[in-house]
Amino acid sequence: MSKRIAAFGEVMMRLQVPGYESLAQANNLQYSFSGTGVNIVSALARFGHATSLVSTLPDNPLGAAAHAYLRKLGIDTKHIQKGGKYIGMYFLENGFGARPSRVTYTDRLGSSFNTADLGSYRTAELAKAIDVLHLCGITLAMSDTVRHQMKELARAVKAEGGKIVFDCNYRPSLWGDNGYALARPHYEELLQLADLVMMNERDALYTLGLQTSATERMEQLQQLIPQVAAKYGIAAIAGTHREVNRDNTHTLQGFLYKDGAFEYANRLTFAVYDRIGAGDAFASGIMHGEACGFETKRTVDFAATAAMLAHTVAGDTPTSTEAEVFQAMQNTMRDVER
Repeated sequence: MSKRIAAFGEVMMRLQVPGYESLAQANNLQYSFSGTGVNIVSALARFGHATSLVSTLPDNPLGAAAHAYLRKLGIDTKHIQKGGKYIGMYFLENGFGARPSRVTYTDRLGSSFNTADLGSYRTAELAKAIDVLHLCGITLAMSDTVRHQMKELARAVKAEGGKIVFDCNYRPSLWGDNGYALARPHYEELLQLADLVMMNERDALYTLGLQTSATERMEQLQQLIPQVAAKYGIAAIAGTHREVNRDNTHTLQGFLYKDGAFEYANRLTFAVYDRIGAGDAFASGIMHGEACGFETKRTVDFAATAAMLAHTVAGDTPTSTEAEVFQAMQNTMRDVER
């Protein structure tokens, strides 16, 4: 069943070094536009939902280019306002072998999105047009003003009967010193509003400060995720475990905790072309399965396969259709690792 799905978040400009050169070696860059919210609603548009982005872009040629790019991705831009002068940017250097990929951000706090005034968004009007709202921990880290805006919108959507999806996405570099303690009250406030949450046991341990005697990741997951669901009244929690193998392939397993039980996706092992944005592909797959009423196992397998496919294309934004994900599921289920 198609839903009206919106994301609140920043549009960023991705500047990528071609091939495997470093910034110091390269003399040209390839640009595109992305961001967690962009990736989520773009993927869900390809799955057949009516999607939009709530954001602010500069009223200049750069903002116009971002608008055009978002429309090309199938995202409705009617909730994007114009203001400020700048867009957030990051530089991506592709890793190879023992050298990891590297992301370098410019001054994000000066972007049009992060300098938009309180009351910039018509919250009550927006809430009436949204069935599902996606929020992200990366956005939550930006500033008190942005935090106020996203919480206000979340409360308004809930009041109108909509659903809230919160992706924990904790980034230590964004919160700074004593980051977990600073972030915790804001995370707890959004978790109390959320219906579906993207997280794993590390978020429960470090961001929320929960404790367990277990030392293995899977045991920690099985102990802590039910505690989080019960404490904050969350209907469903999903996430992934990733392994980086010696041959540079990755192995991914997704989980979905719902109705008091875990369901796990089949383990998928695959080569990686571009890793950035794969977590957003998984989240969009879970959101799609939940919106369409898939059985839990089908939802988590769909999401894990969508994430796998996102590793095979250049750029942050997932490009697979629902049919392509289902086709990949049929092709890979015969190759389950046991």
